[in-house]
Amino acid sequence: MPATNMLFRIGIFLSLFLLNPIPSQSAVSSIDLGSEWFKVAVVNLKPGQPPISIAINEMSKRKTPSLVAFHSGSRLIGEEASGIVARYPNKVYSHLRDLISKPFSHVSKTLESRYLNYDISPDESRNVAVFSTENGNFTAEELVAMLLKYALGLAETHTRGTPVKDAVVTVPPYMGVAERKGLLVAAELAGINVLALVNEHSGAALQYGIDKDFSNGSRHVIFYDMGAGSTYAALVYFSAYNTKEFGKTISANQFQVKDVRWDAELGGEHMELRLVEYFADEFNKQVGNGVDIRKSPKAMAKLKKQVKRTKEILSANTAAPISVESIYDDRDFRSSITREKFEELCDDLWEKTLVPLKEVLTHSGLKVEDIYAVELIGGATRVPKLQAKLQEFLGRKELDRHLDSDEAIALGASLHAANISDGIKLNRKLGMIDGSPYGYVIEVDGPDLPKDESTKQLTIPRMKKLPSKMFRSIVHKKDFEVSLAYESDEFLPPGTPSLTFAQYAVSGLTDATEKYASRNLSAPIKANLHFSLSRSGIFSLDRADAVIEITEWVEVPLKNLTVDNSTSASANTSTESGPSSTEESNEKLNTDGGNSNTSDPGANDSSISPATEKKLKRRTFRVPLKIDDKTAGPGASLSKESFSEAKSKLEALDKKDEERRRTAELKNNLEGYIYDTRDKLESGDFVKISTSQERQSFIEKLDEVQEWLYTDGEDASATQFQEHLDKLKAIGDPIFFRHSELTARPAASDHARKYLNEVQQIVRGWETSKSWLPKGRIDEVLNEAEKVKNWLNQKEAEQKDTPGSDKPAFSSQEVYVKVFDLQDKVNKVNKIPKPKPKIEKPVKNETESSKEKADATNSSSEEGTSQKEETSADAEKPSADEKSDHDEL
Repeated sequence: MPATNMLFRIGIFLSLFLLNPIPSQSAVSSIDLGSEWFKVAVVNLKPGQPPISIAINEMSKRKTPSLVAFHSGSRLIGEEASGIVARYPNKVYSHLRDLISKPFSHVSKTLESRYLNYDISPDESRNVAVFSTENGNFTAEELVAMLLKYALGLAETHTRGTPVKDAVVTVPPYMGVAERKGLLVAAELAGINVLALVNEHSGAALQYGIDKDFSNGSRHVIFYDMGAGSTYAALVYFSAYNTKEFGKTISANQFQVKDVRWDAELGGEHMELRLVEYFADEFNKQVGNGVDIRKSPKAMAKLKKQVKRTKEILSANTAAPISVESIYDDRDFRSSITREKFEELCDDLWEKTLVPLKEVLTHSGLKVEDIYAVELIGGATRVPKLQAKLQEFLGRKELDRHLDSDEAIALGASLHAANISDGIKLNRKLGMIDGSPYGYVIEVDGPDLPKDESTKQLTIPRMKKLPSKMFRSIVHKKDFEVSLAYESDEFLPPGTPSLTFAQYAVSGLTDATEKYASRNLSAPIKANLHFSLSRSGIFSLDRADAVIEITEWVEVPLKNLTVDNSTSASANTSTESGPSSTEESNEKLNTDGGNSNTSDPGANDSSISPATEKKLKRRTFRVPLKIDDKTAGPGASLSKESFSEAKSKLEALDKKDEERRRTAELKNNLEGYIYDTRDKLESGDFVKISTSQERQSFIEKLDEVQEWLYTDGEDASATQFQEHLDKLKAIGDPIFFRHSELTARPAASDHARKYLNEVQQIVRGWETSKSWLPKGRIDEVLNEAEKVKNWLNQKEAEQKDTPGSDKPAFSSQEVYVKVFDLQDKVNKVNKIPKPKPKIEKPVKNETESSKEKADATNSSSEEGTSQKEETSADAEKPSADEKSDHDEL
């Protein structure tokens, strides 16, 4: 993306956020978890940072390999894992997102097709693959949790310490319920609060529409994404609607996902595998003797790594070389290929790339000319032949590439995170209506239940709005089972062996039927089943309850009853019945047929009994039913024990990684200290403050520790590195201190003498401008200044007689402490306020009444401070002599 375009988008983003009343420490993130790479975007309102941006990794890259490795007892993630993939391919685990909650057979087949020879075995309880590593056994969910935890760390590093716990995680549209649940488990293991799983095409649509105005016209846009392992086309309708905000009608933008179609087994990696097979055959022919490098995991790992580069070169050139050092049995492999040959090898794939696009148009009833834009995202869309096929089909000379093909999904998903977060709100919003990529069927099975439309229903059609809630009722008397299934084989997640993905046992209905069958039921007992389609696209049975309706005669007070007709009305209540009524209650039913809450309010009144009548009332009660999740296989939920065990394993690895990082840091510190110190000791200034014997002894100690560092210290602990560093510093710190004091001490002395001169000027200024300052306090300042001067003269004289290799007679720090103390005394004296002027005490006339004199005596203290009373008309002005005496006082 051009730099100007990127700056324009950043400028738009800066205008999207409202800072009030948002907490300044709020931050959310999005994790675009791909098959080969993952990206992290952060929304952070911390001052001084852009509100939305991509977090970089430790290599300053904006995307990170989705790799986890275990080597020499250490766990490596991302770039570190990528660095050893060619040497130890069996220790570096990839494509982990696509292996979550998949049957063991599917995982095994997937790995084999990609020449990934991991040590895996089936888990007995869930039939998922368990990866055997140097550091223990892990499922795909646990390995993905490691990636997510690492991604969260990148987000927190990017925010410079602001905690980031809330995030959205992107998923491809074809990811099924079991896989989505497994991804949420992985996120929980990583300590992430997932606000939602968001479909990748919705993230791209948010990024596309956030800076546009659709009030002048709606549009259909297709997002075509070909990534490493899959391809999809999503039809999105952008429009505007009127809404009120602060009493004004405004236009707001929104989009709705109309349809999405995919090929989950077609991506850039499948093109690369064609090149891998081609070059593998070529190498085998060159070597001969029946050699097949496909049997060597290391050789295939090296070849795949170079093929990826060759394919990238072919996107910009008509030919590309390939060179692999020591690919097999110390043999090098060098060759080349033309773009034409590459396109020929993938000849059957080009038509497949158009299938999702054609299906979206066919099922929507739209024509190519009805589509405003076809936005290309995903790294594989850079292949020239693919672009040519799309141009030919669409009849367009230019394709739409307004979005960053690598970062659009991550940035858009972060906007969704901000929209649904409690801590951050957008000033400008884009309404999002996403739909379920799958249709879902519910089926009820149990004793005496027929197999018909009433027990098997399509509950969620494809593209049903997310999130949604619904319920179904069945009339039945016994416990039963509920199964959830995909609508058809046409739309089935990759590797899913069966349409059914969840099973539940609902119990409690049999007991409720037996308990209340003797009651006067006004309708057959039925069970209400409550389902939800979550924001993350997960369809599940949430709760169930039995609905029981009972009709009973109850005594109720007569309405509009007067004293005159109370007796006659009471006499007729036994033969008349009022109209029936209905009320619903969640109270517990009484088995004796009565209502525990209906009592006669006048039962204790022996003199007057209120008139009542009988009415027929229908009461509805709901009894919660128990739901047991009976799902088996990869879609089964982890037990609490299994989750706790997985959590403990990951925490132990985190602790070990932290110790490893600390060890590496201390080792680097020790190594850096040795080299830096040796260079300094050889400089001329150190000759002034150390003896040749002292320097030589220190250098020998440095050499000794360095030799240990590269021999026995290779596998040393953090504690050992710290101990050696402390021992070296115990020798070096006094030397470095003396060296730093060569310049610091004279500078401190100059600063002190300048300030002593300033003190003399300050005191002279006090004498002229602050005459009220107490002389004793001024003398204290002068005495203190003289002490500092004498101390400095004495110490400088001692320093002249002190050898440079000895401990200095005084330090720069001591000088500054003396100066700071003196400055404190000067400031305290300087802040003494000027005293308020003394106020004259008015003298009363002798002819005043005794009462006035008494009043004047009582208020004498006030008269001493009140200017108003001094000028009172009742007070007589004193004579000149009296005033003179008053001033002298």
